[in-house]
Amino acid sequence: MRIFKNAWFERFMRKQNIRDAALRDAIQRAEQGLIDADLGGGVVKQRVARPGQGRSGGYRTLILYRQAHRAFFVYGFAKNQQANISDEEEAAFRKAARHVLELTDEQIAALIRNGQFSEVDDDD
Repeated sequence: MRIFKNAWFERFMRKQNIRDAALRDAIQRAEQGLIDADLGGGVVKQRVARPGQGRSGGYRTLILYRQAHRAFFVYGFAKNQQANISDEEEAAFRKAARHVLELTDEQIAALIRNGQFSEVDDDD
């Protein structure tokens, strides 16, 4: 299972002091069928713990996800700052998932070289 994050999400992680291990944990739960919300079309919402705290008061992340294949963290927000995403945003993420989840390894490598995505490391 390969896990990626887009440039926007990487900045969000730095500001919130979220570690790659938290992303790996979220995907591990999803791989076990423990998905917080399946928004359809390859988009899931998964909670990520706030550093030093639990998941319930943490962050909500949107992941373009195909089980046992790939996951792309593309958006995150604190529950106390944003209740949810709009219907229009949800539709846009589903449209993005159709495209992103079909990328070839070569296309992903090019996006990584261009700084649009980075791969989540196995260790921090």
